[in-house]
Amino acid sequence: MDPRLDNAKGFLTELLAELLACLRFCTRLPIPAFAFEKAPHDMPAGIYARMLPIAGLAIGVVAAIVLWIAAKLGLPPSLAALAGIAALVILTGALHEDGLADFADATGGATPEARLAIMKDSRIGTFGALALILSLLARIFSVAVIAAHGLCLVCWVLVATAAISRCLMLLALYLLPPARTEGAGFSAAAPSEPVLATAGLIAFVLGLSPLLAGAGFFRVIFAMIFAAAAAYGISVLARRLFHGQTGDVAGATQQAAEVAAYLVYAVAL
Repeated sequence: MDPRLDNAKGFLTELLAELLACLRFCTRLPIPAFAFEKAPHDMPAGIYARMLPIAGLAIGVVAAIVLWIAAKLGLPPSLAALAGIAALVILTGALHEDGLADFADATGGATPEARLAIMKDSRIGTFGALALILSLLARIFSVAVIAAHGLCLVCWVLVATAAISRCLMLLALYLLPPARTEGAGFSAAAPSEPVLATAGLIAFVLGLSPLLAGAGFFRVIFAMIFAAAAAYGISVLARRLFHGQTGDVAGATQQAAEVAAYLVYAVAL
């Protein structure tokens, strides 16, 4: 067999293994381990990180299909948006919402150590509950506004935002050291600059997809810029509050980026 074909096959197999690892982490899908996978349950960081936007794409496609079906069944934009966001939450097992709630609760601590202890507590406090309510309302209302403007547009926005926001989770891992010596933030290796650039390029290309539904070019670019700014803001806040990153910080980053992108698309529609 041609060595070039062997190399191409090996590269594609490696990418598929990385995608499966990312899907196992980002969703609650019962994906079995396959023989070609070297480390099927590794954290989706390090070199695996480059496939996070593709995993986000798959998640966004599911949400878009659910919203599209709900709208075609005659549900108004508000209820169709609720169905789409509910699909995101169910598919991911509220993984990122849990991170947002823990992050919000931890802001009430007096010291970095106290904040980390609060973040580790599985109970949800007032700040966490309010953060979840505000995040859900912002996403549902924004998606409803976009859906009322165009069904095709909102489906592409769901897909693009799911890819971009999951790529931006890597920002905290890249910028900050682990705040603990255990947990997801510690286990996930920081992505190298080439891997981060690859993931960013994939996310950028996917982020342009709303152009296919007639979204304005500058609106699409601004959505990505504001999503990145929100993710960076969470990273800066995490540095001040915890002196590092955790898995919950990554979850809060994803949620902030998703809300920011939706809001940009919903403005003035």
